[in-house]
Amino acid sequence: MNLEKILAISGKPGLYVLKVQTRTGFVAESLADGKKITVSLKSNVSLLSEISVYTYDGEKPLKEVMSNIAEKENNGPAISHKEDNTALAAYFKEVLPTYDEERVYASDIKKILNWYNTLQAKGLIEAETAVEEEVEAVAAEVEAPAEKPKKAKKVTE
Repeated sequence: MNLEKILAISGKPGLYVLKVQTRTGFVAESLADGKKITVSLKSNVSLLSEISVYTYDGEKPLKEVMSNIAEKENNGPAISHKEDNTALAAYFKEVLPTYDEERVYASDIKKILNWYNTLQAKGLIEAETAVEEEVEAVAAEVEAPAEKPKKAKKVTE
């Protein structure tokens, strides 16, 4: 899962993909409807790859949290972000048992689940284990020496 070019823009609903950088800002495309918008440098913009979730052990990158959700749901959709707060907190506790319940609010959980479901609907979610298995399979193919074809022997009569 690559969150490098996925943006959350303050004051704008949904997620956006960074398309082009300009002198005065950048152009982003909405994941919801595909419309392109221009965003000035004054706007409050967050890259999803830079967002972390507070845990009792420190901070966990959003990518890891979304990977945990993908593993739990077998790359399927998560529960709706419109569920009641106690159900959302219980679900998030299953996904990230060490999250800091005092610093991670229900609104944060709703936002993360909404983002996850948006990305999942667009096919941009993949569990880390699936990716790691593919990488290991390719690495094994590269490391295994290919058998050299045997030279044909000349037959003399």
